Amino acid sequence: MAKIAIIGGSGLENPGILGSPEEKIVETPYGKTSSPLLCGKISGTDVVILSRHGRQHTIPPTQVNNRANIYALQKSGCTHIIATSACGSLREEIGRGDIVIPDQLIDFTFHRIKTFFEEFEPGKMRHTAMADPFSNDLRQLIVSAARDKGMPVHDKGTLLTIEGPRFSTRAESKMFRLWGADIINMSVAPEAILANEAGIPYAVIAMSTDYDCWKDDEDPVSWENVIAVFNENVNRVLKLLMEVIPGII
Repeated sequence: MAKIAIIGGSGLENPGILGSPEEKIVETPYGKTSSPLLCGKISGTDVVILSRHGRQHTIPPTQVNNRANIYALQKSGCTHIIATSACGSLREEIGRGDIVIPDQLIDFTFHRIKTFFEEFEPGKMRHTAMADPFSNDLRQLIVSAARDKGMPVHDKGTLLTIEGPRFSTRAESKMFRLWGADIINMSVAPEAILANEAGIPYAVIAMSTDYDCWKDDEDPVSWENVIAVFNENVNRVLKLLMEVIPGII
């Protein structure tokens, strides 16, 4: 029986989509989770929502306790994770409000703990395969649901995670484009890495809110504009979650 975790990013701290929600605090060896888990159902499917940055968005990207979050979801019996995130577009064809379901990841963070395996047991080395960091099965379900709903969706893309909380310089933004990145955010690494280590299929619904700062004919990204665009389109993400989750088995 599937039990789906939703990790909510910017603009999704308090989604009212669960039936009969109950709060649950899960203790972990890594400290506190970003928020209590909100447990309930969507169309009969068990769902757990965790607010990545806290319910009031008080936790900066670098300070998110990713290990506690993923451990708590695993301990709670979650079989799949769908993360949501605002992102900046590094490509002209990815417009504001577009949804991107990335298939690749570049981790450009420096100060985050990125593994559960701080030491190996004798003879039990743990080197997790990360060639394909996002679950293809989950990705295809999300893409299909978005297309069925007529949503502007890009079925693949390379997501680059920067440390934050600052935005990129123009030189960095242009460099990331040369590296092959299509979208940029501050949250998915090491979250995706830890989900893979935990053996939980993981996918991201990324919504483009801006063009970072690589475009000379656009104002550079600002937090106020990110939230404004996300809030204008957040119902699209919620509808997509409601459509996808009952089909996960």
